[in-house]
Amino acid sequence: MDEQIIGLQDWLATPVGSYLLDWEQKQLDAVVADAFGFHALQLGIPVLDALRSNRMPHRWLADQPPEGVPPCRCALATDFAALPFAAASLDLLVLPHALECSADPHATLREVERVLVPDGRVVICGFNPTSLWTVRQGLGHVLRRIGLRGRMGPLYLPASGESIGLWRLRDWLRLLSFDTEQVRYGCYVPPVRSVKWLARWGFMERMGARWWPILGAAYVVVGVKRVRGMRLMAPAWKPKPQRAAQTAPVASHREAGKHSIPHE
Repeated sequence: MDEQIIGLQDWLATPVGSYLLDWEQKQLDAVVADAFGFHALQLGIPVLDALRSNRMPHRWLADQPPEGVPPCRCALATDFAALPFAAASLDLLVLPHALECSADPHATLREVERVLVPDGRVVICGFNPTSLWTVRQGLGHVLRRIGLRGRMGPLYLPASGESIGLWRLRDWLRLLSFDTEQVRYGCYVPPVRSVKWLARWGFMERMGARWWPILGAAYVVVGVKRVRGMRLMAPAWKPKPQRAAQTAPVASHREAGKHSIPHE
C-alpha cells in the first residue's frame, strides 16, 4: 500500500473501507425502504447498492466519468452539478460521499434541489469531522509536514475530498428549503486497520451509539424538500358578488283584519 491513499475507490477496498460500506449499506437499506415514488437516483460509489431495498419502478446509478475516459463509454456518466434530468422529476436521490468527492458541493446540492419533486427525499452519507478516524487522519498529516512519514503508515482516510460537518450540512440544506428528517451516526471503532482488530472492537458500536452518538466516524442524513406555498389574494378593485336582499312577507289588510282585535 502506498504511503498516501489517493482516492475513495481505492480506500473502499481496504478492510476499513469494507467496514464502512457494511455499515452504510445497512443504514441505506432502512432509510430508503419507505421512500415512495417512481424515480430514484444514486450518485457515485457503484460498489454500494444504495437503492436495493427501494421499490420504485425506475432506479438509476450515475457516476462521474473517470479521468481520461470519454463520457459516451460510461453508463450514465454525468457531472453531479449538471444532472441530465428535468426539474422536479426525481422522487429520491442518494449521495454516498458524493458531496465530499465533488469539486463544488454547493452546486451539487443545488442541482439535487432542482431535480427533486416537492416532498422528495435526499439521503447523504459522509465522514464526520469530529471522530477518532478524522483525528487519526489529522495526526498523519502533521507527521508528514514535519518529515515523519513512516511513523504511522499511510493516511487512514481517503486523501481526496473534504469532510463536511453535520451542522454545516444542515445549514446548507436549510438554505435550500430542506427539512432534516433523520440523522444516523455509526462506525465508533478505533482507527485500526486489520479485519481482526476491527472485529475485536466491534462492541464499540453499541457503546458509542448510547454514550457518545455524535462522535461516529460516519453519518447518514435524510432531508425532505419543502416548497413554501403562497396565498393568492384577489385584487382590491374586483367587486364582490352581492347577495339578493331577502324580503319579509307582509300581510295584506284583508288578512290582517281576520286576526285583528275588534274595537269596542
